Amino acid sequence: MTWILLRGLTREARHWGEFPRRLEPFVQTPAAGAPQILTLDLPGNGAFYRELSPCAVRPMVEFARQQLRASGNGPPYRLMAMSLGGMVAADWAQQYPREVSRLVLINTSLRPFSGVTERLRPGNWMRLALLAARWQGGESPDYVEQAIHQLTCQCIASRDADLAAWVRIRKEAPVSLANAGRQLWAAARFSGPKVPGCPVLVLSSQGDQLVHSRCSARLAEAWNAAHHEHPWAGHDLPHDDPAWVGQRVAEWLRAQDPLRTDALTAALRRL
Repeated sequence: MTWILLRGLTREARHWGEFPRRLEPFVQTPAAGAPQILTLDLPGNGAFYRELSPCAVRPMVEFARQQLRASGNGPPYRLMAMSLGGMVAADWAQQYPREVSRLVLINTSLRPFSGVTERLRPGNWMRLALLAARWQGGESPDYVEQAIHQLTCQCIASRDADLAAWVRIRKEAPVSLANAGRQLWAAARFSGPKVPGCPVLVLSSQGDQLVHSRCSARLAEAWNAAHHEHPWAGHDLPHDDPAWVGQRVAEWLRAQDPLRTDALTAALRRL
């Protein structure tokens, strides 16, 4: 059983931090044991920061599929993705239904279910413009990552460690302003109304400053998907409360497969 994790706009695999390790006990099965959890980078980010980001979501899907084929990891996959990564995962499930057996979407938004002012809250447009103006420059890594942390995270207990890691990532694999713009354009244009053929879980955050939580609520309603909303977390829900994410995923999987009860109960007791 392989889980694929996809991040959002300008983020990469390392931005998941400890989340993949913390997710593992919640998604294991008695028969298969520990799952394989893979974190992929989209073109223009992470290991592929020198490549040109596509201006559409579909090429990002093909890029991810190519990575997996090259590494010898075949379907079916269970996809967990947030924000722009959620759009990639949704399109993947829609276009290649035999490859995706489960889909978990975190703080994402899709046309036609939500408008532009919900998909990117107007109160942050000026802040994002200022962020873009200082995206590159001598002092930019510290400033940009501090601004991103303020926009995406409500939990600040690990802020200093987060910023140190994020600044290092930005220096090692800087996402260009042009690629950031292309990714934003791809997200703005993407429309995915088709209901995926696999079970879907939608998770959202009441404290999300970037994407209104009603985007997830409307998506879940349109697709008749399970939906849970965190009461205070920000856009980066896996960062703010990884245990809550793991619990919601475990409960969702358990509802589909009662045989997983013993393993999941043990995982919950280890919290």
